[in-house]
Amino acid sequence: MTLDIIIIVFLMVSAITLMLLEIFLLPGITLAGIAGALFAIGGVAYAYTVSIAIGNITLVSSLLVFGGLFFMMLRKNAFNRVALKTDIESKVSSPRETGLKVGDEGIALSRLAPIGKAKFHGITVEAKSLNDFIDEETPLVIVSIEGYNVIVDKIMNLNY
Repeated sequence: MTLDIIIIVFLMVSAITLMLLEIFLLPGITLAGIAGALFAIGGVAYAYTVSIAIGNITLVSSLLVFGGLFFMMLRKNAFNRVALKTDIESKVSSPRETGLKVGDEGIALSRLAPIGKAKFHGITVEAKSLNDFIDEETPLVIVSIEGYNVIVDKIMNLNY
């Protein structure tokens, strides 16, 4: 009988610990949550095989302990020390805000297939090819600016 109680207590403490870890620390459904659920089911089922009274006591007490610990951790913000608390204060500026305009010349920093990186007047932007793929280090000219898109073409493709 004593060994049965030790097994039940071990299973339920393990289940509660793993379930709380799953809820507060581990994102998604992980091995801890699955193991916690299996330990809880196994502990309650084993308690009912010992006797119905011990099964009922195990079920009710484990629910009360789990609920109490859950709300205690929520109220005390127990995991604020491990939570990510960074704020992103940067913003994306439009090409017009950087001073770029139609007709500016630059160079492709990466292959534009059809989108890649380009540099105009020391400003690196994401550029979109007007027609076809453009290789790295190719001279470019800004054909148009549409919102956040800088539309470019090879300098040699333009007919002035």
